[in-house]
Amino acid sequence: QVQLVESGGGLVQPGGSLRLSCAASGFTFSSYVMRWYRQTPGKERELVATITSAGATTIYGDSVKGRFTISRDNAKNTMYLQMNSLKPEDTAVYYCKVNLPVRAYWGQGTQVTVSS
Repeated sequence: QVQLVESGGGLVQPGGSLRLSCAASGFTFSSYVMRWYRQTPGKERELVATITSAGATTIYGDSVKGRFTISRDNAKNTMYLQMNSLKPEDTAVYYCKVNLPVRAYWGQGTQVTVSS
């Protein structure tokens, strides 16, 4: 079955960095666009970044542009989100998502907390 498992979250000081991973299984990872979202309590999930199937094209939300980098390793069925210059407002649960023909799948999320 389809599984997306995020990891790499944690507590970091403002200005610090973290790298999130999303390990995928149960589908042909290299064939699909992948996305990172984030959500804080009481707010809708926000699209953070998108990467095309071969990784040739990446798109970022305005709030993370220039600070975050999305990438993927199709040989490892894994997507990454390198987060630099983190701000307190980046605090959220981060999710990866794939839209398959039948339905969309989400991971369970990983908590990122930016605080001094």
